[in-house]
Amino acid sequence: MTIEELIENFEFLDSWEDKYRYVIDLGEKLSPLDDKFHTDEWKVQGCQSQVWLIPNKQDDKIFFIGDSDALIVKGLIAIVLMIYNHKSPSEIKAIAVEDIFAKLGLSDHLSPSRRNGLLSMTEKIKYYADIL
Repeated sequence: MTIEELIENFEFLDSWEDKYRYVIDLGEKLSPLDDKFHTDEWKVQGCQSQVWLIPNKQDDKIFFIGDSDALIVKGLIAIVLMIYNHKSPSEIKAIAVEDIFAKLGLSDHLSPSRRNGLLSMTEKIKYYADIL
């Protein structure tokens, strides 16, 4: 699914309760993460829940997998992966992620701690883009 399709899907849903359910559904569709990646090496600091992001660079593109111990956060990871997966480091750095979050309404409807965690995930992805 593209970000444009995701934004359209969000616009189609009437209430934030429906949107939260949709986010959780997105997280449930993520492939399970092998327990060997549930380590401090892959953990994202600054998240209230436990979050792990693992990069893999192939050619000039970076692919990510991720997981969380919280359902809603796992869904937010799915959204973050839609935004950043299969992009080059320069493409990753050029993404105006705050604009995307605003179009989805995430900036206004997440708790401050979830919003901070979401930004921590994007910062970790940009960090990987710098070092890979």
